Amino acid sequence: MMSRAARPISGARGRPPRAASCSGPLLAKRSSWLAGSAAHRRGSQCSIKCSSDSWTLPIGILPFFHLHPGIFSMGEQNHSPGKELQPWTRKEAPGKRSWHSHAYALGAISNFMSTFLTFPIYKVMFRQQIHAVAVSEAVRQLWHEGPQYFYRGIYPPLLSKTLQGTLLFGTYDSMLFCLSPVGPHSLGHRWAAGLMSGVVEAVALSPFERVQNVLQDGRKQARFPSTFSILKEFHSYGLWGRLSQGYYRGFWPVLLRNSLGSALYFSFKDPIQNSLAEQGLPHWVPALVSGSVNGTITCLVLYPLIVLVANMQSHIGWQSMPSLWASVQDVWDTRGRKVFMIYRGGSLVILRSSVTWGLTTAIHDFLQRRYHSRKELKD
Repeated sequence: MMSRAARPISGARGRPPRAASCSGPLLAKRSSWLAGSAAHRRGSQCSIKCSSDSWTLPIGILPFFHLHPGIFSMGEQNHSPGKELQPWTRKEAPGKRSWHSHAYALGAISNFMSTFLTFPIYKVMFRQQIHAVAVSEAVRQLWHEGPQYFYRGIYPPLLSKTLQGTLLFGTYDSMLFCLSPVGPHSLGHRWAAGLMSGVVEAVALSPFERVQNVLQDGRKQARFPSTFSILKEFHSYGLWGRLSQGYYRGFWPVLLRNSLGSALYFSFKDPIQNSLAEQGLPHWVPALVSGSVNGTITCLVLYPLIVLVANMQSHIGWQSMPSLWASVQDVWDTRGRKVFMIYRGGSLVILRSSVTWGLTTAIHDFLQRRYHSRKELKD
């Protein structure tokens, strides 16, 4: 008598295995067999029996095995609804996400709040960049002008920084998805997306920074008391003059500063934040520290460009516009040809950069968490 281990896999005695009997129809009429529900159930029963023991499948079934691995699984199947779709609920399927409006909205809100809170620090720093004076002297100038001028020029930076957050975070998110739709995002992807978002930011927001720098220069208050007077001056230059000498005065330093700054910020923001989050700190602490450290280092590296832009854009008048190289020479000579003098006021830059980018990153991270938690509840 044949031993139990040597019997065919089929439950019926003397009958060949069911897989051998059903492999012919699978090869001959695969499409029609898939269309019929009864035949599909028979094929499923056959496949389950074949997988219950260590038995080699016939060669003819192998193409179907590669097309439908879920049927010929070697383990226990769980056919609960949505079980096979779990990996795609954690990251979106390719082609489903092309534009996310929430990334633009969160960037706008976070930059608006941080700019409003840190504007006094920025105005003191601007006076240092223009007049090369100490912090106490810059504060004394503002105090002497009176409180009615303390928030003079806040509307252009408030509007520009809100648009900056909209473009910076929104464009970065869109560019990052174009470069790496499903992730993970490498350092090169983050650098390239940040660089392109900085270029878009420079093109869109350079006119706002130009008007802001003229308004905040105390030497221009009598001649240009309002934004309208500055715009009227720009429109008197002609079409090309409005762009080159008016709205986009000092554009190339702005483009270099914004593109490199955005690339540095987005390249190292998430790694620093993730490393701090592993220490078990509250979720807002890693975002605050990451934004502060990253923003401070970025601003210190690019500070000479910040000083150059402030000096170039404070000039107004068709006859008093020095070239880019002449502006560089003027800044170098004014600072006594010393690098230390160019970085004068660096302590205030560190303070403002730490507070601004720390608040911006923390607020953005908080709003992003709230958005995703609400989205998960709705789903």
